[in-house]
Amino acid sequence: MANTITLIRIISSIGLLFVPVFSPVFYVLYLIAGVSDMVDGTVARKTGTVSDLGSKLDTVADFILVTVCLIKLIPVLDLPAWLIIWIALIAVFKVINILSGYVMQKDLVAVHSVMNKLTGIMLFLLPLTLSFIDLKYSSMFVCVLATFAAIQEGHLIRIRRSVK
Repeated sequence: MANTITLIRIISSIGLLFVPVFSPVFYVLYLIAGVSDMVDGTVARKTGTVSDLGSKLDTVADFILVTVCLIKLIPVLDLPAWLIIWIALIAVFKVINILSGYVMQKDLVAVHSVMNKLTGIMLFLLPLTLSFIDLKYSSMFVCVLATFAAIQEGHLIRIRRSVK
């Protein structure tokens, strides 16, 4: 059941590629993806179906959603160059974490830390706040969280600790 919910996130995330940004369909798919992200882990824990496969699938689904959102949103938002560079550096850090986790543990390492979850929530809320919070301030806040989460994730991977 939980993995099905995660697959719904993957499908709705990919669906975002084919609809106009900020259209009603975009927001519906976006909300489905976000709610499924919040629900799948809870369902897995409540039903006793937590699995390594589910954890990895969740990580892949998160990566797809974030990547699709970057592809769709960066071209339509007026982002300053320093913010684009910061986002790119966070992405590089995340890729390094994935690669070092694989090199060290010969496996896709999923770190579900509190900081990663908080960053995910704030990143999810960001497009929903564009009409009433200046993007420069909200994105700066999210980038600070994401930077800290990426550093923490790298540390946890290097000490071989996976936080659920």
